[in-house]
Amino acid sequence: MKNLGRVTPATALVLESLLSADSVWGLQIVKDTGKKPGTVYPILERLEAAGWVQGEWETSEERKGPRRRYYRLLADARPLARDFVRAQRSKASSAVRPTPAFNEGGWSAV
Repeated sequence: MKNLGRVTPATALVLESLLSADSVWGLQIVKDTGKKPGTVYPILERLEAAGWVQGEWETSEERKGPRRRYYRLLADARPLARDFVRAQRSKASSAVRPTPAFNEGGWSAV
């Protein structure tokens, strides 16, 4: 399993989606994250190349339509993925700062 280096907010969203289930198909991850397929699929490819994710094509022929590719976060990657998701949430919550407002007593945080 390779080091991912810098993890973007979009990567953290993909990891969060992968943590939520044993196996998730690509378009469901797109829906879960609210990101476009052109953002999600390159992230999935990078995670797969780094050995964090295993992707498999659907084998059932009962469902009509194109085959789905399912992605599974590997066991060794789960603790690291949780850390990245937590770190991203922490960054996001610390980025939200109170807006100062002026009232009779002067400037204060709202």
